[in-house]
Amino acid sequence: MSFRATVLTLYPEMFPGALGLSLAGRALEAGAWSLEPVQIRDFAADRHRTVDDSPAGGGAGMVMRADVLARAIDHASPQGDPRPRLLMSPRGRPLTQARVRELAAGPGAVILCGRFEGVDQRVIEARGLEEVSVGDFILSGGEPAALVLLDAVVRLLPGVMGNAASGDEESFESGLLEHPQYTRPQVFEGLQIPDVLTSGNHARIARWRREQAEMLTAERRPDLLAAKEATTTTG
Repeated sequence: MSFRATVLTLYPEMFPGALGLSLAGRALEAGAWSLEPVQIRDFAADRHRTVDDSPAGGGAGMVMRADVLARAIDHASPQGDPRPRLLMSPRGRPLTQARVRELAAGPGAVILCGRFEGVDQRVIEARGLEEVSVGDFILSGGEPAALVLLDAVVRLLPGVMGNAASGDEESFESGLLEHPQYTRPQVFEGLQIPDVLTSGNHARIARWRREQAEMLTAERRPDLLAAKEATTTTG
């Protein structure tokens, strides 16, 4: 069974977007995964197709209504649907490569794209939504975040990447950032490819790449090194 993604959104025309191109697009065309955008407004009960209301307790902005969202979720993910229900939210748990791999190994996902000031907490609890964040910043809505999540997942599906091993050597797979990469020409504006990479000594190359990855991670993401050390200590 192929990976099945359903995206609940106020802007279904944003999908597939970039996911219709390159690796993800070819995989979509080949049936390795499927994508169904669902218009949330179709589940509003009034003639104006209202999906939001003012926040209880006062404050700026609007909040997406629990009743409308519940109907949309129940339509997209009826009882017995094994797919996780995700809510793209800046207050969610950070998306990690480990979580991406878990999702890629599953049957798919139902993804709710929030808008305005957020989503009524009651529907989050009542429908078991897993809040997911793609970074410590605010977007105008959950759609760009959903595209990011799906791109990360789809490329890991069987047969999508030409060389499956390439996914094992990337940033975060080993708990480190990826080492620097080089290719021809041998000399570019006076800068040469490091000699070790053209030495043919695979042990030296592997050691150099590991050292470079550790140096980059220590410089740019020391939190990753700390987490890796903590895991090693507890393990």
